[in-house]
This record gives sequence, structure tokens and C-alpha cells, in this order.
Amino acid sequence: MKNQLQKLKNSVEKEIASCNGLDLLRELEIKYLGRKGELTQILRGLSDLPIEEKKEVGPLANEIKEEITRLIEEKRKEFMSSEVLGKIKEEKIDVTQPGEGENLGNLHPNSIIQYELEDIFTSLGFMILDGPELESDYYNFEALNIPSWHPARDTQDTFYIKDPLTSLRTGEKDRGLLMRTHTSPVQVRAMQKYGAPLRCIVPGRTFRNEATDASHDHTFYQLEGFMIGEDIAITHLVAVMKTMLSQIFKKEVKVRLRPGYFPFVEPGFELDFQCLICSGKGCSVCSQTGWVEFVGSGLIHPNVLKYGGIDSKKYSGFAFGLGLTRLIMMKYGIDDIRLLQGGDLRFLKQF
Repeated sequence: MKNQLQKLKNSVEKEIASCNGLDLLRELEIKYLGRKGELTQILRGLSDLPIEEKKEVGPLANEIKEEITRLIEEKRKEFMSSEVLGKIKEEKIDVTQPGEGENLGNLHPNSIIQYELEDIFTSLGFMILDGPELESDYYNFEALNIPSWHPARDTQDTFYIKDPLTSLRTGEKDRGLLMRTHTSPVQVRAMQKYGAPLRCIVPGRTFRNEATDASHDHTFYQLEGFMIGEDIAITHLVAVMKTMLSQIFKKEVKVRLRPGYFPFVEPGFELDFQCLICSGKGCSVCSQTGWVEFVGSGLIHPNVLKYGGIDSKKYSGFAFGLGLTRLIMMKYGIDDIRLLQGGDLRFLKQF
């Protein structure tokens, strides 16, 4: 048994010394130290030896096993060290070379101006609300004092849903679905949920079936605002508008107030400001007039308050809706509305 063990040790040492790879080394480890390995089989045979011979051969067998294990581990470390060094040489890094800069994103101009407006109105005590872009005919028109027969519907080229969840033929109150043409539907939704007094703004995306040009697009952003309370008058509306304009433009802006018709307010007003692109001389953005239609506003119509569940004899309010997209164009001197939705990184990276 002693001779067999010594012979095995010499054989293993030679094979480990001539081994030239981790895979081959693993095979040697299994060959000699595995469950069915040669040394393992010898160690299992110790139980059949006489006690005296077992005392002599046992320690020698364990010593040889430990020696073989040590040689295999040393060889494995040698191979692994060589592989690491090889990879380091292949992946040499020149620390003097300049690093690659990260391409960081930035806010879209729509978001920049919207956040500024939200900060301004929040400071004035207004809540910020949102509403569904897929809106019902009821909230988009009916509850805003624009019944189905009203000619004001013709001014809003609406995207109707082909197969509405509620058929137009049923005659029910909610007569169909459409892509909202303005953010005004949130007026009645907010009244029904919060009651009065109430101060809110509603920024959001709106949709109209319009031919696109430098100042018109089928998808654009608006901001609706309204304030309801006791004894609310036009003077409150003018004060809020002046505060908002002076804050957003950081300078004095020429404005004009003229009568305007909107079914959901009475009386109604158009608030325009002098075009900042051409300084009032006339350009494609202002349709050569020198003025930009900015805010449609007025005192909330009693019928709208009624739809919102508010007593029009006790409460009054004003509402306004501004073209957020046009405001952005004025703020940054953008002469074509289509640039804002075009996704051109050369344009967007300027902000």
C-alpha cells in the first residue's frame, strides 16, 4: 500500500507540473481527488487493512492527499494570475486620455414654461389640476354652456371618436367621446369635486383638426385658470393676468383688452399682447397684425356654475384660457410652432 501511494504521488506531481491549462487541471483534480478518483479509492481501502498497517498507512495517505491538494491550488493560482495579467495587457487604459462626456437630457421648453407658470399661480394660492385628454362630449361642450345645436362648436374642429363608448344616438347626457379641444372641461369637474370657494389652474395638451402652419398645429398646449368665490369681479381677473405676465416675461408687456365671445363666460374678453417676435411690426406668428391672441377670459356663466353644482346667486368667478404653446414661442422667440413637436435635437438642445 505504501509503494502504491508513493507511486501515485510521483505520477500526480509530474502531471501537475506539465499541466498547461485550468481545464486540464480540473480534470486532474477529478481524476485523483474526485469521489471516484484514484486516491479516493485507495483511502476507502484502508478499512480492510490490519490495525497495525492502518496506523502506518493512514497518516501517509492523508499527507499525500494534502500535498496533492496544495499543488493543485498553487497551479490554479498561477494560471489565474497569468490570465488576469493577460487581460490587463489587452485592456490597457491610458489614464491621460480625456473621458467620454455624458449626454445629459434637459427639459422641453413646454415643461420649462409650464413649471414657471405653476410656481407663479401656486404662490397666488391656486391649485394645479389635470384632466383626461380623452374627454366626454358632456364636459367638453354641454357643461360649458355649448349644447349640440350651438354654433360655437363649429369654431373648434374636433377629433371625435369613431366608435364612442356611449352612442350618439342614445340621447343620453354623456353623448360620446372626443379628444378634448381645450382644458376648460376641468372647470366643471373641479367644481363638482371641490365646490366653492375655488382657485385652480389646469395646464395640459389639447387637440384640434387644424391645418398646420407657422402658428397652428393639431396638438398644442393650453392653460386654463379659474377662481370662484363671493364678490369676484373683472378687477380680480385683470390683477391676476398682470401679475402672471410680469412674472413670466420678466419685463413690461403691452396688452389690450377687447370684448370677446365665449359661451362659458359672460361678459367675455380677449386679452392680447404685443408680438415679441416682431415688436408689433407684423410677422407670420402674429398673422401680420402685431398682436397675439393670448387669453380668452370673462366671468363664469351662471349655467356653468349650475352644472358644477355651485349656487350662482351666492358665488361668482372668472375664468381664463391661454395658449401655453404661443406663450412659449413669445418667450423664446420661436417663429414656427411645429418646431416644438418636431423632436429635432438640434432645436431642443438649445434650452
